[in-house]
Amino acid sequence: MGELKPGQKLVVSDLKQKYNVGASPIREALVQLSWSKYVKLEPQKGCWVAPVCKKELDDLYESLRVVSSVLLKKAILAGDENWELDVLTSYHKLSRLKLDETFCWREWEERHHQFHVSLLKGADSVNMYKFFSDLSNQIKRYRYFAMQNISSEQSALFNIDEHEMIMKLVLAKNSEEATELLDKNLQSSMQCIDAVLDLELKSA
Repeated sequence: MGELKPGQKLVVSDLKQKYNVGASPIREALVQLSWSKYVKLEPQKGCWVAPVCKKELDDLYESLRVVSSVLLKKAILAGDENWELDVLTSYHKLSRLKLDETFCWREWEERHHQFHVSLLKGADSVNMYKFFSDLSNQIKRYRYFAMQNISSEQSALFNIDEHEMIMKLVLAKNSEEATELLDKNLQSSMQCIDAVLDLELKSA
């Protein structure tokens, strides 16, 4: 993810050569990606990398904020020592990444996602957690798009201090302040990506 631009035409023959696989696996993969909304598929016309859209981004993040708030409250209420250890461990891994010349935004994104997963996995709500996972997967392509077009020094997407405070509030079982700060974090991320979309769409 991140190598292809939104709206880019996907040609099976090009993908065959790039990944050194047959046409059938490529077509099957494109169909599956269309189910996840990563690819726009039109019969008899072809397929494209799914376009980015501010309206969709805002809707995805609004939904994510609602479900994350409910799941975090449930997790804090039901979470055991193993859950607390997962939260602490995932935060530690995230905090180990330094915003310097060695910084890898792809590694940040993976560890950042795992931190948010650890926060909410303590909730005993399978269907709601599946909804969270689906939303996160759809938002991922927006986050990747933004990260490729903004520096780590400027972006609210890389706010480690806020994640540290969320971790501390969660482990302290401070449900109200933890959910408020998590919501603020998600809203800041949405606004940051919105700003990148504005710039990129205007320059396109």
